[in-house]
Formats: sequence, structure tokens, C-alpha cells
Amino acid sequence: MTHHHHLKATPDNVHWGYWDASIAPVLKINSGDRVTVETLSGDVPHLPKTGAGFVILPDHRAVLDAGRRGPGPHHLTGPIEIAGAEPGDVLEVRVLDIKLRQNWGWNLQLPCMGTLPEDFQEARLFHIGLDEATNTGKLPWGQVIPLGPFFGAFGVAPPTSWGRLSSKEPRAFGGNMDNKELGAGAIVYFPVFTKGALFSAGDGHALQGDGEVCLTAIETALTGTFQFILRKNMSLQSPRAEREDVWITMGFDEDLDDAVKHALRDMIRLIGELTGLSASQAYTLCSLAADLRVTQMVDGNKGIHCVIRKDRLPSARDLGQG
Repeated sequence: MTHHHHLKATPDNVHWGYWDASIAPVLKINSGDRVTVETLSGDVPHLPKTGAGFVILPDHRAVLDAGRRGPGPHHLTGPIEIAGAEPGDVLEVRVLDIKLRQNWGWNLQLPCMGTLPEDFQEARLFHIGLDEATNTGKLPWGQVIPLGPFFGAFGVAPPTSWGRLSSKEPRAFGGNMDNKELGAGAIVYFPVFTKGALFSAGDGHALQGDGEVCLTAIETALTGTFQFILRKNMSLQSPRAEREDVWITMGFDEDLDDAVKHALRDMIRLIGELTGLSASQAYTLCSLAADLRVTQMVDGNKGIHCVIRKDRLPSARDLGQG
């Protein structure tokens, strides 16, 4: 029997700014269970002023007042332990639903950061009204824009030997991937590095373009519902994902060229696993049918995701098996 749990964003359930395999789990579940996870977004300077018409969540105040933070900026709710997960396994995470938790988001530029630091040298903070009923946000210049919420940062614990890591950089365990493809309906596969997997989520984004070029998206608090399935029959080196119509592989590196190579090599492996094509054949298919997209340019380790439509993969008949 599977269960549905609810994990609130309390000071005891939020680790602020870091990933670490030594963090004790705040919830223990079984494979197949679902968890609704509440998350937060923003430090004290990012909060809107009183009287602006924006509601600040009480649990946000409580976590900020507790002040327990690491080197990175993200509030991460968790970790969640999945019974039976061991290093070498894969954790399948199904993103079932994502909802806004508040009526505002924020967008920040900072000097010496972002994709064009030489062009934009002043700090600037915007607050953006969010309307859950219409799924839109109102930008400071009056434009109303459709939203596409997703979690910028989620994943499993890193290997114990890596120690405490900033929440800023995406890595093999996931983390701050900032991939807008990973919203509701996505299935994400994470390699497991420590007992229990220890999943956490945060860094809610109401909307982001590929690249996240100015440093931030529309950052906001989200509630996500996830289903967790332990896969003993898979082995991965880095996260992969799928949606109903596409497969997605990801690469992270300080050098964008190397991030491309990581994402592309994993797509070649994935195509081989799914179809039996040789590496050379899969490489050709990637050149003809796969798209390389810049995930983000601003998190230290830059991100690339490689996307191929499932209907572009060869069928059994194509391969002479039908």
C-alpha cells in the first residue's frame, strides 16, 4: 500500500544553502509513496515591503528568523529518505503537480554576476505579482506573462565523501539544475549516492527562459507533489528526464563546451539503451534529430540539456525486427 505524505517548510525541515549527505532525514517513506512538499524562496533582502499587497508566508519568516544557513542561497525542504535505497540505485521522481504558494515572486540582478556582468553593474530587485487563477505574472513594466512553474533545485544527497556543498552549483546528484523542462508531468531519474537517497527540493521558479541569463528567474515559493519509485534495475552517472513526448539528458560544467559533451554523451548512451543503435549510429541520430539547449549560464557549473522527441527514435520495424 502506498501513502501520501505532506512535508511542511518549517525551520526543522529546511536546510538553507547546502547539500550534505550527513543531514538527517525529516521524513521516511517507501518506494511508490507520494509526498506533497512545501518550499520557500528568498532571503530577508528579497522580501517585499509592507503595504505592497504581497503576502509573506509565516513559515518563511520562521525559517529566516532561525538563520541556519550554508554557503548557497536556496531553501531546500527535506531530506526525504526512501526505504531500501542504496548507492548505485536510481531514484525515479515523478513530478505530479506544482502550485504557487504565494502571490508574488522576485527577480534579482547583481554586479559581477549573470551572463553580462560587464554590461549590468548595478544591483536591481523586482517584485512580480503572481495570479494563480489565471496562471500569469505581472512584470514591473505592466506586461502580463503566462507562467510555467518548476523547481530549480531538487535532487538526492551527494556522496558522503564530498562533504557539504553549496546549493548554487548543479552536479551529478541534481541540485540547482534550473531546467524549465522539469515541471509538472516530468519524470526525473537521479543516481543514488547514499543510503536512503535523501531527496530535497526548493528554488521554486514561476517562470524562466533557457539560460536564466540575468542571474534569477521569477523566484517564488511553490508546493510540489512528487511520487518516488526506487529503481534497482537502472544505473546512472547523472540525472536524466523524460516527458510524455521527449527524452532529456543533462550536462553540468564550468566550461559550456564540456557541459555539452556530458549531455550529448549521455544521450548517445540513452539512445543505445532504448534502441540498440551503436554509439556511432546514435551520434548521427543526435546530429539529425536532437536539440542542445542552454539550461542556465549563471550557476558556476553551466548547464546544457539535450532533448530528443520519442517519435524520432527508430521503431522495431525500422531496425528490421518487425
